[in-house]
Parts: sequence; structure tokens; C-alpha cells
Amino acid sequence: MKIKEGFKGEQSIVLPQAIIRMMREDPLASSIYITDIGYYPKAYHHYRSRTRAIDQNVFIYCVDGKGWYELNGKHYSVSAYQYFILPEGIPHTYAADETEPWTIYWIHFCGTLAKHYAAGCITPQDVTPSMASRINARINLFEEIFNTLHSSFAIENIRYAMATFCHYLASLRYLQQYREADPSSGQQSDIVRLVIHYFEENLERHLTMQELTAYSGYSASRLSALFKERTGHSPLNYFNLMRIRKACDLLDNTSLRLNQISLKLGIDDPYYFSRLFSHIMGLSPKAYRQRLKA
Repeated sequence: MKIKEGFKGEQSIVLPQAIIRMMREDPLASSIYITDIGYYPKAYHHYRSRTRAIDQNVFIYCVDGKGWYELNGKHYSVSAYQYFILPEGIPHTYAADETEPWTIYWIHFCGTLAKHYAAGCITPQDVTPSMASRINARINLFEEIFNTLHSSFAIENIRYAMATFCHYLASLRYLQQYREADPSSGQQSDIVRLVIHYFEENLERHLTMQELTAYSGYSASRLSALFKERTGHSPLNYFNLMRIRKACDLLDNTSLRLNQISLKLGIDDPYYFSRLFSHIMGLSPKAYRQRLKA
């Protein structure tokens, strides 16, 4: 296994050829299997041009920022909440936007069913947040795949990761069914609950009051008053509390470095992240993690 880091906060795994051969020959894994997987936050100057076609499908899911790609002589623009799949056997080029670089989850995959999952996804596909969306749950699925492959290449780990990958792809290809499978998706809720759900779906992004007013249809003053009444916090303060709660989970349960955790919470400046964490938790992120060793 090769884990590499190029972009700040990057995580990626390139599976060894011996493991790829094993998956290709395995009756369970051979239907769809991963060869490379990764996460690039704020991928400045990310650029890839393949003039020679590769025998892998390339899946890219943009959760923040912007980018573009070219395929079959056509140019496509990509923004947050969109994904696309570049089919195997076709030369292509893709890159992050120069001023607002994308944050992406990406996977290279093959298998006897791969072309069926890739079909129809050459153009950007929308995954727009709504009360029924489950974007955060899907990100958790990706991390489960990544962590399973990171921990071991035992055959049972490989099979579990590939089965989970099928679920992950299905959550995108059958978006409405995935959303409706959550029993809480159809529940009516008030505006505060709607915005809190929006927070949950956007923990990896930097949100502004302008975005929240556009999403909710409420003025900044009215939304702030409702939040203060219901939660005791302003909307953005409440969002920061949710981000730090997520940071605590990552500090407790992963080996991610502090700058990686900061970027996963949409905070570019690790020093600001440390100050925010210390203000809310009463101790630094480093001290919080080290408490478990005491």
C-alpha cells in the first residue's frame, strides 16, 4: 500500500498491483473494485492531463470550490455539490479552478460492472443539499471505505470495502431512492431544524450569513433572532460548535494531523482552528488528543 501526500491535507491510497490482481480474480470483488482513492482539500494547482487512455474509470466528487474537465473535445465546469465519472479508455484532462480550487473526493475503479455505474455520468451530476439530503452520511461512507483499506489488505477487508463502494456509488446514481430510504427524510420541520440540517451537510465548507439567508429565505436579523431564541447561539456560532464537535470526534477516533482536521472542517488556517477549538473546548486540540494518553 502506498499512502501519499502532495496537497496540504491530502489523503490518498494507491493499491498495490498484487492486490489489484487479487480483486480482479476474486468472485466478489471483481464486479467493481478500487485501484486508487483519495481526498484533496483546496487542491491549488491540481491538474491532470492523460493523453493516453487508462483502463480505469475516474470518479470525482466536488464538495467545495470549482474545477473543470475536458473529454471528447468538450469542456465542462464543475462546482460544489457535483460529481462526474470519466469512463475508461478515453483521454481526458481535469483541473482545479485557479482562484477557487475544488475540494474533492476521488476514486479510480474497474470491474465487470464498472461501465454500468459510469454510464450517463460524463456530464456533471448535481447532489444539491435539501432537507432530505444525506451528504454527510455519504462522506462517512467514503471514509469507511478509505479507513478499511488503510487498516488492512486482508481479503475480508477488501470485500467489505468494495461492497461499501457499491453502496456509495448507488447513493449517487439512485439519489432519490437513497434520500427516501432515510425515515426522517420526509418529516416536516421548522426553519431552525432546516438550517441545522444544512450545517450537517456542509461541515467541510466555510459558510456565510449570505448563504444561510439565501437558503432559508429569512433575513439575517430574523434568522439570528430565531436561532438565539431556540439555541442560545447565533447561526454561525452554532455552526462552529458543530464543527468543533466533529473535530473532537476526529481527534478521538482517527490519526489525522491537526492541519488535516482543520481542512476537513473548511478552515484553511490551522492557527485559527486551534484558537477556535481552544475557545470552545477550553484546551488546545493537541492537549485534547493527549488527554487520552494520560
